[in-house]
Amino acid sequence: MSVLEELKTNSISRPRYGCAIGAMHTASAIPRVVPITHCGPGCADKQYVSLAFYNGFQGGGYSGGAVPPSANISENEVVFGGDDRLRELIQASTKIVDADLFVVLTGCIPDIVGDDIPSVVGEFQSKGVPIVYAETGGFRGNNLTGHETVIRAIIEQYVGDYSGDKTKNTVNVWSEVPYQNTYWRGDLSEIKRILEGIGLKVNILFGHDSKGISEWLDIPKAAFNLVISPWVGKSVAEYLQEKYQQPYLHIPSIPIGAIETSDFLRKVTQFAVLDQETTEAFIKKEEKEYYKYLEDFSDFYSEYWWGVPARFAVVSDSIYNLSITKFLVKQLGLISVKQIITENTPEEFKEQIREDFRNIDTDVSLEVEFLEDGYLIEESLRSSPEKPAIIFGTTWDRDIARELKGNIVEVGFPSSYEVVLSRSYVGYRGALSLIEKIFTVAISASA
Repeated sequence: MSVLEELKTNSISRPRYGCAIGAMHTASAIPRVVPITHCGPGCADKQYVSLAFYNGFQGGGYSGGAVPPSANISENEVVFGGDDRLRELIQASTKIVDADLFVVLTGCIPDIVGDDIPSVVGEFQSKGVPIVYAETGGFRGNNLTGHETVIRAIIEQYVGDYSGDKTKNTVNVWSEVPYQNTYWRGDLSEIKRILEGIGLKVNILFGHDSKGISEWLDIPKAAFNLVISPWVGKSVAEYLQEKYQQPYLHIPSIPIGAIETSDFLRKVTQFAVLDQETTEAFIKKEEKEYYKYLEDFSDFYSEYWWGVPARFAVVSDSIYNLSITKFLVKQLGLISVKQIITENTPEEFKEQIREDFRNIDTDVSLEVEFLEDGYLIEESLRSSPEKPAIIFGTTWDRDIARELKGNIVEVGFPSSYEVVLSRSYVGYRGALSLIEKIFTVAISASA
């Protein structure tokens, strides 16, 4: 095989994730935490443009977007090393920028040439500067694994050891990856709301509902950790179990709609030994409101049946893929023809995810594909014996949806035809927003 053929074999067209330094968004998603990127010119900007701008136009917030300080490494640092450049950047950043914590993230160049990041950052840590570092060169993985790297860096280097008492009914939530998941802000807000509704104090850790670094310092005091994801965050929970002796509950899908959300809350209640009457009262209140809205929707659903898409495909990362598929199958009665997971799932988690899809409902068993390449995704959809009338995917799936004469609902990165502020598709309220979106797209396409 020639070098060119080998490169073609190993290339990926239209990947649906960033590189590890994209986890700069993990830092900026924590209120008043500022990422400092030690990388080449353009690296940080590309991660912002792809993950935050052309992905729901989410905005950068206080310390994201074009704000993060960057070393803009040149040939000089490649030849002579970038330690001095980084030292100057940290000095300037900590002097000018008002932050509760700084997170230095490395790109490929300093990781390859061997810059001594721990030593440089250690100089400032020894002086009491709130700063940590994470090695996030692109060859180390994508922004989902980088997300976990940044989390562990903050816990190891800033939160530190703890041997005191745990706070009853307090939980740390590990779920969607900020900015990678287009609707993360609204989704985390809804998750926090429903968990508080059953009597928990919630460290949501990211987004507008987080208390920032004070909440992170409370991580060791929580009674348990809650992972709501097929795999992202699970290694963090295992690490915290060992470090702080905290048990964790792993629920592989974020709940969408009354059936899944009520089941989710009962599982959490049982694990955390909460008051069941409080939980059932909250569920009753939420379900009453939810089904009232569905009753209103039933007029449309019964009269407009001929325009409603019956078959669907989901092309997204695993956290939304499993959750949306469950909702559409179990609560809307739609028929799945294809599920494609796109985030380069670590091999050790794939079989459990396959098993979750095989048990999607009592009488529904589905097979899932793991594909990163945009061309292969299109070929898979194109070759499906049954064509999806609606694809839950990304901007890059619009062409194949048009070719198959189907509709598209953008639910993941990149999402360039959606402007997302606080919208959520999870929980009781988010499910209603998702239903609105699905059938607005359906009737607009038939106009």
